Amino acid sequence: MLKGFKEFLMRGNIVDLAVAVVIGTAFTAVVNTFVSAVITPLLNSFGGANSKGLGFEIRSGNAKTFVDFSMIINSVIVFVMTAAVVYFLVVVPMNKINERRKAGVEEVIEPTELELLTEIRDELRTRRN
Repeated sequence: MLKGFKEFLMRGNIVDLAVAVVIGTAFTAVVNTFVSAVITPLLNSFGGANSKGLGFEIRSGNAKTFVDFSMIINSVIVFVMTAAVVYFLVVVPMNKINERRKAGVEEVIEPTELELLTEIRDELRTRRN
């Protein structure tokens, strides 16, 4: 059981996953900052001069009941941007690397038992003669 766990750790997948999580977290922070600093003010400007943003209050005069559409739109933008970067900077290059690996590797077809026995028989016949 411990041997299998050790093999799992030594495959390198753990390191790859750890790097992906760290890079993804850092990139998400950058995208969140960009959206908060640039996109949110742009969306909030559509709400009007006296508005808190793009949204409405369920109960007038109660700021705690404000439904903020710009925050939902921002979350979708952050998700799409993060997914696009992961796709174009991680998935596409890995697919190309895997295609190159497959192109360089020839598929080895193992002979069947009957073919091996036939070869052995033929070799023995040639040695007798």
